Amino acid sequence: MSNHDSQVRHVVVPQGNDGQRIDNYLLSLLPGVPRSHVYRLLRSGQVRVDGARAKPHRRVHSGETVRLPPVRTATRSEGRRPPDDLLRRVRERVLLEDDHYLVLDKPAGLPAHAGTGADFGVIEVVRAWERHDYIELAHRLDRDTSGIIVLAKSRPALLRAQQALGGGGADKRYLAFCVGPWRGGPRTVTSALRIEREAGQKRARAAEDGKAAASEFLPMTCTRYGALCEVRIGTGRMHQIRAHAESIGHPVAGDRHYGTREQHAPVRDKGGLRRLFLHAHRLRLPATDDFEGLAIESPLPEELRAVVTRLEGG
Repeated sequence: MSNHDSQVRHVVVPQGNDGQRIDNYLLSLLPGVPRSHVYRLLRSGQVRVDGARAKPHRRVHSGETVRLPPVRTATRSEGRRPPDDLLRRVRERVLLEDDHYLVLDKPAGLPAHAGTGADFGVIEVVRAWERHDYIELAHRLDRDTSGIIVLAKSRPALLRAQQALGGGGADKRYLAFCVGPWRGGPRTVTSALRIEREAGQKRARAAEDGKAAASEFLPMTCTRYGALCEVRIGTGRMHQIRAHAESIGHPVAGDRHYGTREQHAPVRDKGGLRRLFLHAHRLRLPATDDFEGLAIESPLPEELRAVVTRLEGG
């Protein structure tokens, strides 16, 4: 069964959601409604804030009134609740939880949120625990990337994390195996990136009119097939590391969208790699007047360590 609210609703934005993007606010108000449908409601003008049409990037403020059109929402009897084994698997990957944040070691293959081809993501799973009055993603990780992902337990904590992550105040480091013989030392890539759609897939491309992006590649272990690098990023653009790695001729191993089959074949065949070799392994948020500093580390998963060991032996 499902619920269908046949009445227009008017919701007053509470203090805890002050400053939140309206698309994210609507997703929290409309459980089970696909993200694509929420954007359709916004584009068609059916959602209004204090009587005015609202674009998806508009931010709501406490005291404003949001008009919600009649909309079908899912109930648990429709099977919208994540499977118990997924709930348990994610619960076992908590790296840290305090009054402000929940930090998880996200497994590869699980997206940050539900979307095309995925009924559930990290945020849907955590909300299904029913332990938090407020919980929101502070940032994203690509579906095939593993490692540290931060969720905020209050609006102020969310803004603090987003400001640090978006403004360059955070120290974000990844581990990536970059294919092809690596010559020389560290490399810094500063190509601006623009998102394009090719054959239904989004890709980041170097473009002068793109958004600023900077990645520093530090080789740690070199083999004849490529190098295990620590990658430090000063920005967080979509597919940034993957696009920058390809641009210097060393795409991230196991990447289905960047690099050629010929480039990826040796690591797949000799190392036995079966996933994207990209892992968010370190994150530091600076202290502020209201928050202590946050420092989290996640070791390289065993299946990726085994790949490096096999390639070193080869």
